[in-house]
Amino acid sequence: MAANKNPVRFRPHHFLCALGFQGAGYSPAFTANMSDIVNGQLRSKNGEQTRITVTFVADSICTPCPERRGLGCVKINTIRQLDERHAKALSLRDGECVTWGEALERIKSNVAPGQLSSLCQNCQWLSLGACEAALSRLHAADTPLDKDAS
Repeated sequence: MAANKNPVRFRPHHFLCALGFQGAGYSPAFTANMSDIVNGQLRSKNGEQTRITVTFVADSICTPCPERRGLGCVKINTIRQLDERHAKALSLRDGECVTWGEALERIKSNVAPGQLSSLCQNCQWLSLGACEAALSRLHAADTPLDKDAS
């Protein structure tokens, strides 16, 4: 599948969620949607060219989430803190548009292995270790996107 022409919308913390996604989610609909975005677009051939628009409200990944409430979330305080830390770490601004390849370069340049315990503090998925493993693979790869990791 070629890179989608329409930008995907991501909250800042979803850049690292997409990097580490391994098929787990809040519900079957959420997991299917995230898989479509991550595996169907970002990890596809030419996925590095997929355009992503930064937002600080519910995004493309949030669409089917059972915890979504309009443009917000039942865990809004935790999500807001995650977004603030990730936006600062990756130098992301609301409304900014980047490609997935550019996002991977920002992650590789600004987030070292071992930093997720503080950057992703209070994330319920952190203990699975998938994001830390994906971050380590990204740092070990010669190119931004390690095709063998998907």
